[in-house]
Amino acid sequence: MLRHREDLRPLFFHAVYFVLLVLGFQRGVVDWWSVPLVMLLCVTAFQGAVQTHNAIHSPVFRGRWLNKVYQVVLTLIYGHPVSSYVPGHNLSHHKHTQTRRDVMRTTKTRFRYNGFNVLFFFFAVGPSIMRADAEYTVVMRKRHPRWFRQAVTELSILMVVQVALLIIDWRAFLVFWLLPHLYAQWGIVTMNLLQHDGCDADSEYNHSRNFVGPVLNWLTFNNGYHGIHHDHPPLHWSLAPEAHRERYSGKIHPGLEQASMPAYAWSTFVLGRRLRYDDVPLVLPEEGPDESWLPRPEQTLADLGAETLDPTAV
Repeated sequence: MLRHREDLRPLFFHAVYFVLLVLGFQRGVVDWWSVPLVMLLCVTAFQGAVQTHNAIHSPVFRGRWLNKVYQVVLTLIYGHPVSSYVPGHNLSHHKHTQTRRDVMRTTKTRFRYNGFNVLFFFFAVGPSIMRADAEYTVVMRKRHPRWFRQAVTELSILMVVQVALLIIDWRAFLVFWLLPHLYAQWGIVTMNLLQHDGCDADSEYNHSRNFVGPVLNWLTFNNGYHGIHHDHPPLHWSLAPEAHRERYSGKIHPGLEQASMPAYAWSTFVLGRRLRYDDVPLVLPEEGPDESWLPRPEQTLADLGAETLDPTAV
């Protein structure tokens, strides 16, 4: 049923997430053990967010109906409808990286202390993402009803489950359900800052920052190999390391191949200044309002690309 057997790894971590969630609601919010449990839930929820990103570019299962069900499962792990990842990420960020049509461009945070930029990036871009998602959903209700129905299904099931868990135990809901979801959403959006801030969006090779450490990439399904993902979005995550080496070896600036994300984050956001990838101080361009990236009336679904509109298609 799987298109790539490597997806057994994220499926395993999905199972771990649900086991931990059930355990949390069985025990309730008591004593010290709640702390490591919620930390593990944050990690596995973030892994669900990463796999959400992967699944909207490269469907996991061979059957369309299985991919639709899987998107519902990911919605419950990620805490947000998976289909809504398509407009802000695929159609805005990928097609218009770091321009005013990119609702997730890193220039939206402009604090002098760089640590504040990484802390508050999610809140800086969140309103634009939600507004664009809402506008896109309205447009797609008639232009692409299959996508619209899937998005509504995901949202409806998410709401029903949330209300049920809230009634069962509101304390457990806040700690074991809501907090990990907020962390996952903050984390996956904030990754954009680490992967693109200070890079050259117009460069053939230096447009993205890559984190090539083996432990991080094993846990996050090669999410650290971001440059090759922008060059070839449908590429399955398991093929990213080899493809990265083939395309970028000897061509990418060394500063864009970071061995350790924690070390980079410490030196960049805690101790360091906001620099370009070549260690030159970053000069931010003049910031202005978002420009619309929504499909124009004359564009057909084929013009936009089927993979960006229906990630359940095989």
